[in-house]
Amino acid sequence: MTIERTPLPGIGVRHTLTTEQGRRIGVIEYQAGDRRDVFHDDPDDPDGMVSLCLTRTEATALANLLGFPELVAVPA
Repeated sequence: MTIERTPLPGIGVRHTLTTEQGRRIGVIEYQAGDRRDVFHDDPDDPDGMVSLCLTRTEATALANLLGFPELVAVPA
């Protein structure tokens, strides 16, 4: 599976993947670091997109629910 990483100048970075069913799911990670937007497209409406705004804490909780380990920064 390929995850596309697209810089959004002045905003942050968009990470997008396409599922086996052809649905596109993505996360916009804002430069401020305290907000993530999760979105997916509507295959029946090329212009339609549904999004959900999450705080860093909410994004971490969702990642844990999906089975991803929590990443912790280690000071150098």
